[in-house]
Amino acid sequence: MSVNPQPVNADLSVRHDWRLDEVQALFSLPFNDLIFRAQTVHRANFDPNEIQVSSLLSIKTGSCSEDCGYCPQSARHDSDLTPEALMPVDEVLKAAQRAKDEGASRFCMGAAWRQPKDKDVERVVEMVQGVKDLGLETCVTLGMLTDEQTARLKEGGLDYYNHNLDTSEEYYSEVITTRTYQDRLDTLGRVRDAGINVCCGGIVGMGENPDDRAKLLIELANLPKHPESVPINMLVQVQGTPLMGVESLDPLEFVRTIAVARILMPESRVRLSAGRTDMNDEMQALCFLAGANSIFYGEKLLTTDNPQANQDQLLFKRLGIHTGGSNYSA
Repeated sequence: MSVNPQPVNADLSVRHDWRLDEVQALFSLPFNDLIFRAQTVHRANFDPNEIQVSSLLSIKTGSCSEDCGYCPQSARHDSDLTPEALMPVDEVLKAAQRAKDEGASRFCMGAAWRQPKDKDVERVVEMVQGVKDLGLETCVTLGMLTDEQTARLKEGGLDYYNHNLDTSEEYYSEVITTRTYQDRLDTLGRVRDAGINVCCGGIVGMGENPDDRAKLLIELANLPKHPESVPINMLVQVQGTPLMGVESLDPLEFVRTIAVARILMPESRVRLSAGRTDMNDEMQALCFLAGANSIFYGEKLLTTDNPQANQDQLLFKRLGIHTGGSNYSA
């Protein structure tokens, strides 16, 4: 007996008023229906076979005063990480050139600070200007910013600022106690008001429940303007951090999170970020099918391992994916 499948309605509009019950319903869809809906939204906004590639460099490592439970860079955790001072500008530019040679279109620089000093921001601006001279888009993540620091980064030509919400507001205090959720939202507001593109996402697999994942995506989607880039990270468990040993997230639940992010933020780049070393090629292919269209290249994501560029190129070739593209500018 044949059965006529029910149509899957794909709302292609950009919304900022998502409710929890709506997003819960998306997560509860049969897997095939959810992927079909996400792919429909994806194809309406992007080339479905194109991936934007970014590269991430830790320009200042460790000795951070924050207590983020996932992070080996916290001075409060015994992770055996060797702290490193802010890198010289010329070394950063050499790394940026290598990233460009390997196919990256954006170069991201991360520094383990709660909040940078003004003199540090000036050094970062030098890096930003040098990287832009190489023909790459620029992104930095430096922690919280003052209005003056944000304006200086904009004046220096910064394209994107990364500042993740990490998880839902309700679960946030289980992961971080040294900075409030509102602190993060305030920083995002400063960045947006300054005219800098926003890169903001979160981490899943930290022991949160399904509603926390839904609420994280709602928080992002209901911002006045969607982040241009939305990195979705799978927790990388590091010895010596408080989240070492938490139960791993079901891989298909991670793919569902990617798909829902694509539906809620149809015009954003959804980036497959940390945790790819624990994903096989088939899982990554499902993530691309679900709407992920950006990745990080390179052997390291700040301090954790990442697949090497040649591995990614081989996977792209098998999938018929080409690299390129960039977000629209604010």
